[in-house]
Amino acid sequence: MNHQNQGQGQRRGAGFRDMPGGGQTGRFGPGEKAKDAKKTFGKLLRFYFREAKSLFSVVILILAETVIAVSVPFFIGGALDSLDNIPGNIDFGLVYKAAFILAGLYAGVWILNTLQGVIMNEASQRIVKNLRKAMFNKLQKLPLTYHDTHTHGELMSRLTNDIDNISVTIAQSTTQLVSAAITIIGSLVMMIILSGYMTLASLITVPLVFILTKFIAGKSRIMFKGQAKELGRLNGMIEESVGGHIIIKAFNMREKITGDFEEINKSLLKYSVSANIWSGILMPFMNVITNLGYVTVASVGGILAVNNIISVGIIGSFTVYSRQFAFPLNNIAAMFNSLQSALAGAERVFEVLEEPEEPEDDIGAIDMGVPEGGVKFENVTFAYIKGRDVLKNVSFEVKPGQKVALVGETGAGKTTIVNLLARFYDATSGTVYIDGLDIKKYRRDSLRRAFSVVLQDTCLFTGTIADNIRYAAPEASDEEVEEAAKTANADLFIRRLKLGYNTIVKGGSDSLSQGQRQLLAISRAALRCAPILILDEATSSVDTRTELRIREALLRLTSGRTAFIIAHRLSTIRDADVIMVVKGGVIEESGSHEELIEKGGLYAKMYESQFEDV
Repeated sequence: MNHQNQGQGQRRGAGFRDMPGGGQTGRFGPGEKAKDAKKTFGKLLRFYFREAKSLFSVVILILAETVIAVSVPFFIGGALDSLDNIPGNIDFGLVYKAAFILAGLYAGVWILNTLQGVIMNEASQRIVKNLRKAMFNKLQKLPLTYHDTHTHGELMSRLTNDIDNISVTIAQSTTQLVSAAITIIGSLVMMIILSGYMTLASLITVPLVFILTKFIAGKSRIMFKGQAKELGRLNGMIEESVGGHIIIKAFNMREKITGDFEEINKSLLKYSVSANIWSGILMPFMNVITNLGYVTVASVGGILAVNNIISVGIIGSFTVYSRQFAFPLNNIAAMFNSLQSALAGAERVFEVLEEPEEPEDDIGAIDMGVPEGGVKFENVTFAYIKGRDVLKNVSFEVKPGQKVALVGETGAGKTTIVNLLARFYDATSGTVYIDGLDIKKYRRDSLRRAFSVVLQDTCLFTGTIADNIRYAAPEASDEEVEEAAKTANADLFIRRLKLGYNTIVKGGSDSLSQGQRQLLAISRAALRCAPILILDEATSSVDTRTELRIREALLRLTSGRTAFIIAHRLSTIRDADVIMVVKGGVIEESGSHEELIEKGGLYAKMYESQFEDV
């Protein structure tokens, strides 16, 4: 990939290049133990609290539902006691009354359950929307170094798959967890009121549940973290293979890429199976423990009833309460799979949200306004990796309106210079000035408005051709868009398309040739019409005839503006005011074309090597 190590093992930043990220895909290796689940849950609660009113309403409804549900067994016990009379003396009035009350209570439970479900679903989707918005905004604020070390597919997996896992949990599990907690407390209170002995008997199973859950939670959380990690790797590979399908076919690498895919897919299968096995075995064990609890309660109740300590009705009520006490525990076990998956996903999301952002503007930073375009580098040193300098004590000065060409070997530091100029990175040491003021004294957004950029790797967005040109100036009229296209000599090919400027293009598609895409990029720069122009191999993907037309357009575009031109075709920069030859992170030599040819140094050798046949 373009941003991998270049030259003398030095990393070259993405900066003005539109390229997929590479390298690390996160901090954890597959299967490595996740961070503290309690801490992750606490962070997730902060997003819950934004819907405090809705959640408070849900809690009130759950409390009302639980009160009704807890009172049901009491009336069942009363009904049973009314039947426990001498034959022929059964109080049917009491039986009918109990049945009527029970029917009303069950109807109330259904109504309250429906209301809380509606409110919680609306609130949960707003929570997920806020979480998704927070992560997307965070990705816009992260420095380029973060995007350099994470693949696009892996970041997309966090933004889609991981947040979807959280969404399912919030929508389905939140009310169940709250309801379970309240039901357990209510049932326990009623059980204590009915019989202390039977309550102790039913609580024998609680330590078993706690130990079992803690053990399985630790195992399954590791597996779910690995599953999420491998899914991110898989998405990254799919994104790369789809985007580079032509190269894969051209180099006959289908078997290789299929084998790599199968390897990651098998690893994902391993973690997925393990995760679901560990979370799935909890429910059967819980059923065994629950049944053990029922046997214990029934045995103790029978002994107490035989000794006339409690009535049959109390046994009936207590049996229902013990079921209400145990059922939420089983319910939580049934949700265990999604809970662990959601916590693993939330952890990966919060990893991104806690990454350090691009540094804030300095206190007192000013708006640049419309600069004259004077640029100065003073003893600038920069390293992507500490101790491995890409630029070494670079100093030069460019007067407003000058055209400066940067030439040199790949990885020499040419693109790094313009990256520092636009503050995509900050210099390790030294200072960069525009119009005599340190660029750190300008607000970053106003600084970047001073640039028009044309890249070697053109980035298009899904939309019409007019929309893509207008990306540089959203307020531009159709006439201004067309005029910019004419300046870049793009108008002719655009009008040949079936829908002209309304033709739909997609960023990752090949509906336009690379040369046509580059013409659109030049049209953007023409529409932006900023005081400082950066051309990074702007004519590398066009034919010779189109190149001549573009050179004419660029001459008009650079007139009266400061321009930095990165080029390997030395014929395209002969008319530059200053040509700087970059080698090994230093300015090896500089001057006009004629001066450097006469000097007979590195530039002269490069020029002669390109035109020796001529």
